[in-house]
Amino acid sequence: MRISNLTEFEKISLPKLENEMDLYLNSLNSNQILKESMRYSVDAGGKRIRPLLVLISAYSLGKKISKSDYQVAGSLELLHTYSLIHDDLPEMDNDELRRGKPTNHKKFGQAIAVLAGDGLLTTSFEWLSLTDIDNDKKIKLISQLALAAGPQGMVSGQTDDILGESKKYNLEELKHLHAGKTGALLRYACVAGGILSDASDNQLELLRKYGENFGLAFQIYDDLLDVIGDAKSLGKNVHKDEIENKNTYPILLGVQGTKEALVEVLNNTENLLKEMANNDIAIDLFEQLLDYFKVRK
Repeated sequence: MRISNLTEFEKISLPKLENEMDLYLNSLNSNQILKESMRYSVDAGGKRIRPLLVLISAYSLGKKISKSDYQVAGSLELLHTYSLIHDDLPEMDNDELRRGKPTNHKKFGQAIAVLAGDGLLTTSFEWLSLTDIDNDKKIKLISQLALAAGPQGMVSGQTDDILGESKKYNLEELKHLHAGKTGALLRYACVAGGILSDASDNQLELLRKYGENFGLAFQIYDDLLDVIGDAKSLGKNVHKDEIENKNTYPILLGVQGTKEALVEVLNNTENLLKEMANNDIAIDLFEQLLDYFKVRK
């Protein structure tokens, strides 16, 4: 029987994802401190949105989720975790709290934190290369992940973010920044699920658009929470964007304008869902994912 409830899907899928990540990280023949530092940030938890999108995208096209699918999803989460470790460093966002715990460099020191991030980045590709999937799909996934994570994707967006501390971006520049920094890995997650499930070119494009919209909504919402949220519930310090002179949606549009921008993106995404449904993509789980953005209520 097909699972149509997101909570049920997460209840079944996420423990299997965690198990595959545990098995892989435990198997590494690595310096013990390095391994401990890597595991510290991976095991800190989080919403696991990116691997979840991989699994939902594959499942939405009728694929029975297999061990290798969880491994593909897990490799993305390892890479995402590397980006968080490096983002938190003093040279980047200078954060001391992540997911309710001291950031990696506060726990292990800056040098080990840098190396833990390096380790997670490189081993994510190693793990992806070892998965038991068709080689053509594997090459596509490796290529697409490198594109999303590297200087044409996330790293470019991070660079724009840092350089933006000394200048003011307009709305289009801000969207471009976050299409790389936040959106690139979320787009990849949806496309990866499509590749795993033999999606048509049209289906892949629709999945890519969903990931793009979700990424934009995710960043707008994150910027909003930095202003109206609290550290206890978010597990990280708030009001840091303004202190660090970051370009954000609330600073550019104000709180109300940011809420309106978020609602507009979500409305556009709901229209996209109709098109996805017309192209044989099950949309129930994708639709429920949008409930993450509670500001609509």
